[in-house]
Amino acid sequence: MKAFLPELTNLPDRKVLTITSISDPSHVPEEIFKALFGTAYSTKFKTFKPKGMQMPLGKLCALWPDAHLKPRQEWTGIWAIPVPDFVTKADVIQKDPANPVKLATWKGGQHAQILHKGQYSEEGPTVAKLHAFIEQQGIKMKDVPGTHEEEYLTSPEAKEMKTVIRYRLK
Repeated sequence: MKAFLPELTNLPDRKVLTITSISDPSHVPEEIFKALFGTAYSTKFKTFKPKGMQMPLGKLCALWPDAHLKPRQEWTGIWAIPVPDFVTKADVIQKDPANPVKLATWKGGQHAQILHKGQYSEEGPTVAKLHAFIEQQGIKMKDVPGTHEEEYLTSPEAKEMKTVIRYRLK
């Protein structure tokens, strides 16, 4: 995937561990990430490792269903870590019961996506380019069934941050 070049891709359904926050995306409470990653790694090492099974974890992702519809400090972030299809609700070991993590499936299908390089706060022109690409496919943004999704390929501390921004189209 080349930076800043929109493309169409097909993704399968994805099983994910999720937790929801309502906050400015730049100031998500630390306990949200501790609960999500703690649950993912507890499940990996306490449920599957003793059975001799591998449980690879995907990159951190987030859905932003109300981005730009509310003040930034009130945005809903649905944070997720992809897990293998064999993980069941019974396998999940909650790290922090006060911040429960759920097992969910994100619907697959045709997606439009673009690789953004740079700060999250600088995504605006990249998102606009992706929206224009979607409209060029004959799909109005108001008719897009999927919500704004981001997959974080690097950590926020990386010298060059990389984020895949995508929308499910079908």
